[in-house]
Amino acid sequence: MKDLKHAFLLDKDITFLNHGSFGACPHDVFNVYQDFQRQLERNPVEFLSRKAPQLLAEARQVLANYLHIAEDDVVYFPNPTTAINMVARNINLQPGDEILTTDHEYGAMDRTWRFVCRKTGAKYVQRSIKLPVTSHEDFVDAFWNGVTKQTKVIFISQITSPTALIFPVREICHLARQAGILSIIDGAHSPGQIPLDLGAINADIFAGACHKWLCAPKGAAFLYAQPHIQSILEPLVVSWGYEAERPGTSQFIDYHEWQGTRDLAAFLSVPSAIQFQENHSWDNVRVDCHALALQARKEINDLTGLEAISPDSPQWIAQMVTIRLPQHVDPEVFKERLYNEYRLEVQALIWQNSPFLRLSFQAYNQQEDLDLLLEALNEVLT
Repeated sequence: MKDLKHAFLLDKDITFLNHGSFGACPHDVFNVYQDFQRQLERNPVEFLSRKAPQLLAEARQVLANYLHIAEDDVVYFPNPTTAINMVARNINLQPGDEILTTDHEYGAMDRTWRFVCRKTGAKYVQRSIKLPVTSHEDFVDAFWNGVTKQTKVIFISQITSPTALIFPVREICHLARQAGILSIIDGAHSPGQIPLDLGAINADIFAGACHKWLCAPKGAAFLYAQPHIQSILEPLVVSWGYEAERPGTSQFIDYHEWQGTRDLAAFLSVPSAIQFQENHSWDNVRVDCHALALQARKEINDLTGLEAISPDSPQWIAQMVTIRLPQHVDPEVFKERLYNEYRLEVQALIWQNSPFLRLSFQAYNQQEDLDLLLEALNEVLT
């Protein structure tokens, strides 16, 4: 695996195995980001009033090509949480309506939907997906058995945050379309970690982060919405794009792109992040990182004697892997000890009343990083 540690801004004193939380940005991409910030500050009116609309359109076009969708069907947001909050508040939910999801979803999204349900009288139904998972066919059957006549929305992650599992969202979206159910996909961990074709997935709505696995600067994410759903998505922040004096080609873009004065540099840097990954043969990077993830899980499971939560197949896991920890482990104490004593940055969490370790392997990670982790775990866990 080519060593790309030098290409990233990460502190060289830290062994960083937690890319999944907030990502990490390469020097080249961050330089582009700062250049846009400097352009803004050198001539704010020129940049925001004259240049920004065209620059944003160009950045959206590059992102749309990357996602295999139309330019006017995607808009930048600062993070997927904000994007899905906008969507959730626009759905006409009635008392008794159900949002079907899993018990593997991101905590901020669980809170968003519970908030909306308290306002509307709808129900947030978390379908239990037992571990270990077996096949995508079994997953689809188990999940779809949770659909009822009251199911109005399906909300599901493509790659889950706590368990790092890839769910078969394409198959779920196909079934939802046949049943007339709105499909919303949380794809925060997808761009950059797995090949992504939103046209093939065919979700009604898909939110993704660019500042995680795509390695763009913090504050770059997107919302994709199919044309038939765009008209119901009123802006979370009403600004000049609403009742636009100079309407663009898409009301969807007008409503959501401009939210008042803000730093647009992260959005405008996304094309450079996409180019960075193309320049460094990212398909090969993914394969190498997946191999490290599998090795990490096997060796840690050998150490603890615990069972893997999924098959080794790339159908289920990519560059991020969640591993069982012994029941006595306190994740917060465990995580802080690894950081303070070994300078290892990992994610550890409680999920379904059991402790887990989540590891992320990115282009800057090497075998030596995993070796250091295993050495530390041999001491900490025994």
